[in-house]
Amino acid sequence: IGVGLVGFGLFFILFGMLLYFDSVLLAFGNILFLSGLVFIIGFRRTFTFFFQRPKLKGTSFFLGGVLVVLMRWPLLGMLLEAYGFISLFR
Repeated sequence: IGVGLVGFGLFFILFGMLLYFDSVLLAFGNILFLSGLVFIIGFRRTFTFFFQRPKLKGTSFFLGGVLVVLMRWPLLGMLLEAYGFISLFR
């Protein structure tokens, strides 16, 4: 279930970007991606991964970007998410 949710989440994010940053598709993709991640590695491990002290800056940008996309500012939200994603996984 988790891999399917992550796959659909990535598909909706890509499709939302191809359709000139459609905020509904991007928001749906973000929700599916995060819920799939929780299904794959579990709630506790997801929480501990995102909220480690050295990764708090990346987490705040990533989750802030998700929140901004949900508030229907898709371009700014995706830029924040991209910076947070790069900061989390470097």
